[in-house]
Amino acid sequence: MRTNVNFISGGLTIAGNLYVPDGDGPRPAIVVGHPGTGVKEQAAGLYARRLAEQGFVTLAYDAAYQGESAGLPRGLEDPAHRVEDLKAAVSYLTTREEVDPERIGLLGICASGGYGLVATATDPRIKALATVSAADIARQFRVGADGTQDPAVFEGLLAAAAAARTAEAGGADVQTFSLFPETEDAARAGGQHVYEGWEYYCTPRGCHERSTKILPWTSVDRIATFDAFHAVELIAPRPLLMIAGRNAVTAWMSVEAFQKARGPKEFAWIDDATHVDLYDRDEYVTPAVSKLTGYFAGALA
Repeated sequence: MRTNVNFISGGLTIAGNLYVPDGDGPRPAIVVGHPGTGVKEQAAGLYARRLAEQGFVTLAYDAAYQGESAGLPRGLEDPAHRVEDLKAAVSYLTTREEVDPERIGLLGICASGGYGLVATATDPRIKALATVSAADIARQFRVGADGTQDPAVFEGLLAAAAAARTAEAGGADVQTFSLFPETEDAARAGGQHVYEGWEYYCTPRGCHERSTKILPWTSVDRIATFDAFHAVELIAPRPLLMIAGRNAVTAWMSVEAFQKARGPKEFAWIDDATHVDLYDRDEYVTPAVSKLTGYFAGALA
């Protein structure tokens, strides 16, 4: 059963979907964080529903400033608030009679995988963490999805963000930039990761009307100094599972985070899958959900 719910994060109202399986509680529960620019009806909702079918209470929600959640400017990507959203979601689950507050885990997809590392490291209420296609959004902006971006690119982004702040101080509207190319040809020219994102977010495959396709420029300097991996060691002795596609351009980020973790830890490759394949393609989502089910069943026993 899916129920629309709301909770507060940093003074903002967050919109969520709570999935409660049939049967008596209290049960173990899992917070599911969505990819950057995503919404709860996309990948996060898919995983939340599939895991609820396996007996977990699950909560997918829209990050602050995005989707149906409150916050201005719209679309803002603020790593500090994204981490706070995850902790606030845990707080909300502790108030639900269907949930055992001592058995709450977290699943982070893409950017929420990176945010989830920080949230779990600093919140012992989270008893187990899993990630799917984990990405540190700051590393992606600084060095690119594949880690080879010319440093001049990020320097230009910071200059543009500073100029946007000056313009807004002078009375201009919120300054934004587009996240995706306008055409398929332009997306293909950008390489695998750019095309994958465009295909998922900008075509009927995964497009949702509330999923943002722009970011305010002030997101960039908020992202700039964030480091999703700096506190990974603090997750231990709680368990960590990281799942990545064997063909994902971003897989190096999951590997780097995994190497920093002290354990207990497990890394699972999904053969032939790319980063975005794990958002919705059943032939890759199904083995990922199977792995997650066994992991959380044990970790939240």
